[in-house]
Amino acid sequence: MMGTIVQQLTRGLTKDQIIAAGLDSYYVNHGLGVYPSNAAGVAFTANYLQSKGDPITDLYEDMAAEQKARSTYEYLIDLTDDPDVLAPLRFLREREVVHFQRFGEALDIARDYLSQNHYFFMNNPQSMRTR
Repeated sequence: MMGTIVQQLTRGLTKDQIIAAGLDSYYVNHGLGVYPSNAAGVAFTANYLQSKGDPITDLYEDMAAEQKARSTYEYLIDLTDDPDVLAPLRFLREREVVHFQRFGEALDIARDYLSQNHYFFMNNPQSMRTR
């Protein structure tokens, strides 16, 4: 959806408008296509993905990412009054809120599971012997 917003806002720009907007160096590398990078132009890399392999830690990381995305959408909303841009930004912001809530529910489930005693039974322990 963000790609659609970017394409909508950059469609038909003239050379002078591209330069005035400070998009000239971006344009040289990517045209007006969407290239995953942050606002400072730093390209996305898999190094940004976080995982420790611990469900509690990873769920907290996921929740933090949702909050960071939500605040980014709020900052973008602050910068425009265009209703065609505001509507999808508000939708995306609310989606981040819902994702945060679902990760919170998953965190509760994971905590409950990890706090339980777990027992493992084997029907036929004789089958585990080596021959």
